[in-house]
Amino acid sequence: MQQNKKYKAVIFDWDGTLMNSEARIVDAIQTAAKECGLPVLSYDESKQIIGLSLENAILGLYPELEQSQIVAMSEAYTQCFLEESEVQMVPFDGAEALLLNLKMQGIKTAIATGKSRKGLNAVLADTAFGAYFDFTRTPVESASKPNPLMLEQILEEFSIDVSEAVMIGDTTFDMEMAQNISMDRVALSHGVHQTEVLSEFDPVATLDSLHELNSWLNMYT
Repeated sequence: MQQNKKYKAVIFDWDGTLMNSEARIVDAIQTAAKECGLPVLSYDESKQIIGLSLENAILGLYPELEQSQIVAMSEAYTQCFLEESEVQMVPFDGAEALLLNLKMQGIKTAIATGKSRKGLNAVLADTAFGAYFDFTRTPVESASKPNPLMLEQILEEFSIDVSEAVMIGDTTFDMEMAQNISMDRVALSHGVHQTEVLSEFDPVATLDSLHELNSWLNMYT
């Protein structure tokens, strides 16, 4: 990537990228499986689907389920994640400083997440981060990763070219989504998937923290 390249928009995944929510998601998945009479998968197996839409995530873990079982699992997961889980989740260190920096520069910011609209709105309200984003997309209004529709909708909303935006994520779903429309992508190592598999999608950078990301973006925005 050329040093003089400048992005007009930065697009973030949420879970595992800005929010350290992996443990809570896995807790909700395992609790929902138990409540629905399904085998409770290991922590490592359960976390691999983080980033997909809820229905796709459930099918990824339990491909044999019928639609009625998917609905029941989805409802149990949502109830546990939003209302019942005692597993704490917090933004990764440096998240607010990063978002504030971008806001002060006038850079457009967006979220492209596998969370439901209800789930995203709840967590943005809880963290008070909603004001930092110009636009957000979930599979409810779009399509699940790695389909690039969320990114295409964000580009259209901002009236910018794909070369003027960068996707920030921690999963192969994020990387593949961006790769599918030839959007630059940055991989973060502090989330769900290991850097070895993320590197297969040719990110323009692989970084270990939001502090590193902040410094990196300062060169390209």
